[in-house]
Amino acid sequence: MSRKQLLGPDDIGRSIRRIAHEIIENNRGTDGLLLVGLLTRGVPLAERLGTAIKEFEGVDVPVGRLDIGLYRDDIARRINPTPIRPSAMPRDIDGATVVLVDDVLFTGRSARAAMEALLDFGRPRRVRLAVLIDRGHRELPISPDFVGKNIPTGRGETVRVRLQEPDGEDGVYIDSEETVDG
Repeated sequence: MSRKQLLGPDDIGRSIRRIAHEIIENNRGTDGLLLVGLLTRGVPLAERLGTAIKEFEGVDVPVGRLDIGLYRDDIARRINPTPIRPSAMPRDIDGATVVLVDDVLFTGRSARAAMEALLDFGRPRRVRLAVLIDRGHRELPISPDFVGKNIPTGRGETVRVRLQEPDGEDGVYIDSEETVDG
């Protein structure tokens, strides 16, 4: 197994600031905006986006957290299912522009589950998707609205996002199997 660093702390910071600007521009300001991070690493990313937006606009944008565990289409097949953690919305989502925030977009299945989970909280006016990394290989017709970095990958490679809040460091890595010619 080999590991290569793709992004460091400064790269992640720049991506977050750029995405924050794009969200503000796309929403034409901050009115009605709600950031919702997918557990686990989407939550600190959403909080960082909220901090960046406050720096640019002087406005606190509410940040929620969403657990999609019960909405996954592979829940019955998982050997060790992830424990369900509480979701929390800081305000009513009816009529809001909700930006779902996640670390990596791969097949699109987590984003689909997030949209389904979100609708249990109400009916937003618009739903947008922001991801730090888009690695391709979609299995569902889902496309992000805001992307920190597009990273083409092979199916056998794994993208690992590590963030200071849960992991103690900021970095994006790609793990791949090493092949030995015989």
